[in-house]
Amino acid sequence: MDAAQPARALGDEPSARYLVPAERHQAETVIERSRFVCTLSRVQSATDAQRFIRDAQQQSPQATHHCWAYVLGAPGTTSRIGMSDDGEPHGTAGRPMLTVLLHSDIGEIAAVVTRWYGGTKLGTGGLARAYSGAVQSALSALPTSWRVESVPLQVAVDYNVVTPVQQLFAAMDVEIRSEAYAEQAVYDVLVARDQESKLRMQLADLTRGQALVTP
Repeated sequence: MDAAQPARALGDEPSARYLVPAERHQAETVIERSRFVCTLSRVQSATDAQRFIRDAQQQSPQATHHCWAYVLGAPGTTSRIGMSDDGEPHGTAGRPMLTVLLHSDIGEIAAVVTRWYGGTKLGTGGLARAYSGAVQSALSALPTSWRVESVPLQVAVDYNVVTPVQQLFAAMDVEIRSEAYAEQAVYDVLVARDQESKLRMQLADLTRGQALVTP
């Protein structure tokens, strides 16, 4: 059964910084002669997720099942999710996989667990443990990187503070996208959303309130 529905988020407001998969990753487990291969990838939209799922299915067309789950957005948020048992008993694959993803502290992630049946029935509890365990095993060695939500700002300052302002940008990892020098020095920058207020306060202190900061 497939599902993609809004629900209550697990945590607070989404963070401006969170971990995402750095690359596609795969891990295999064997339980009672059934092979479970979990493939993880970063996805940023439902279209991305469905493309990834189709690719996994095409890679192993002879497999018994291709069960999947995905979480779009920040870790723990359930406003955009999807899951499928792909023919396994209801609730034994997609839901356990999704639960693991939601508690992984990793966002923008999809998992496909491809199963080759080994001849021994695992029962509903055994299946749920097998599918969730396959995802946990893959997550344990997944390479990750930080996803940082940025805000574009324009900063105009007098020439006598150009050097300390540029040093401030460097110290706060502010990206300078462009700069122009006329009556004032004007910078178009990108700053992490959770650092915007701090940057505004630091600029105000540094320029005695003379810096002009606009979206």
